[in-house]
Amino acid sequence: MLDRLSHALDVFAHHIGSLGWAALAAAAACHLLKMAVRTRAWRNILAAAYPNTTVRWRGIFGAYAAGAAVNAVIPARSGDALKLYLARRQIAGSTYPTLVATLVVETLVDVVLSTALLLWALQLRVLPGLDALPRLRSIDWSWVGRNPHLALAVALAALVLATALALWARPHARKLAAQLRAGGAILRQPTLYLRRVVAWQLADWALRLATIYWLLRGFGLAATAHNVLLVQVTQSLSTILPLTPAGIGTEQGLLVYVFSGKASASKVLSFSVGMKVALMTVNLVLGFGAIALMLRTIRWRSVLAEPEARVTDG
Repeated sequence: MLDRLSHALDVFAHHIGSLGWAALAAAAACHLLKMAVRTRAWRNILAAAYPNTTVRWRGIFGAYAAGAAVNAVIPARSGDALKLYLARRQIAGSTYPTLVATLVVETLVDVVLSTALLLWALQLRVLPGLDALPRLRSIDWSWVGRNPHLALAVALAALVLATALALWARPHARKLAAQLRAGGAILRQPTLYLRRVVAWQLADWALRLATIYWLLRGFGLAATAHNVLLVQVTQSLSTILPLTPAGIGTEQGLLVYVFSGKASASKVLSFSVGMKVALMTVNLVLGFGAIALMLRTIRWRSVLAEPEARVTDG
């Protein structure tokens, strides 16, 4: 994996002189705006869950940015724990079950649109079939087929963890159910949900597609609507099993496959790595800046290890 990543970075470095920097700057701006509108939607979900508490958007934006930065460098969505911790600090009286439920509500539009795009891509037969996955060596989740015993062990560990959580939650089921219902409070107000969540998330999707458009232009690839949607499909698939930081490997392999015959493999490889580098750079600068401001330190792991979160009204 490290050898393949090193090769991909070398290819990217070889093409760096031909990049369209103005287009890349436009992509970075669209990415920042995407994060802003995305967090507006989450803030509104949280405000409905805690109607008697002030929920400030800037604090929620900081929590989201911090989580995105950690997810960019550590696999398995590790940044989500930091995101929840920081969000809890911003909302007095908040609980983790309710916050988790708000994140589930936040993903509903994503699930619908991502599924629609995936069905579109499958109908066009532009994605590799299951029989082709083992040959796409850059895909980080192909290890399942090569290591069935390890995959079974992981599945069993997940089952044991789920059972333990169920046993723990049983005595607290009523309280837990109430907290989870609170996280979905905005769904019980359809008009408010459409106006204050769906509208912002549709803007989020428009901006993420605009980001891809400018990235394609910056790397000299055809920035057609078809290609933009294909890149978005690969991004969605690379988050299904995030076993590497930012999904590096999965998306790279899928992009080379779906752009086969449309551009040279080296150019697509340069784009796939360069896109990750560009977006990760924005996430890291913004996210670790947010961590430093909100925690007064960048040693976020030591803060998460504290026995009890310090909730503030900041």
